[in-house]
Amino acid sequence: MTLLVVLFMLYNSLLGSTRAQIEVHPQTLTIMHAHNDSLALSAINAQFIQNFVTQNVKAHDQIIDPDFVCIEGSGRIVNRETYLKNWATDYDSSGCTSFTYGEQCIRIFGDIALVRSKTTAIRMVNGISRTDHTIYTDTYKKEKGKWRCIQVQITPIK
Repeated sequence: MTLLVVLFMLYNSLLGSTRAQIEVHPQTLTIMHAHNDSLALSAINAQFIQNFVTQNVKAHDQIIDPDFVCIEGSGRIVNRETYLKNWATDYDSSGCTSFTYGEQCIRIFGDIALVRSKTTAIRMVNGISRTDHTIYTDTYKKEKGKWRCIQVQITPIK
């Protein structure tokens, strides 16, 4: 496709035309928007993890929706207010000495997106190092051009 555009522009310049029109298909724009959304969601996911490790409640408040809920590994549903209150101490109280994520998968469905990753947490429990793994899915909605997390579901990997 790019070669055709270049040839068209070259052809027009040989004919003395100084203006070439390039048509952009809606499908191309959709792909560009999806790529930008994917990059934005990946950055928010990284910020989410950073907020956890640094226990940054103020920054975290900006990326979660007013109707946010968290479904913990136990199945307990935690509302936004309780979640943010706990966020201020969760990392320190977990005994974590290291927390990482990987295998990120982002799926976008219009103004809704799912972000899934696996985590590895190294904890000190009674003086013994223990490694735990979880998989989580964060659900995001896009309003007024901004992605916000509406739900988190965390599942321990056994």
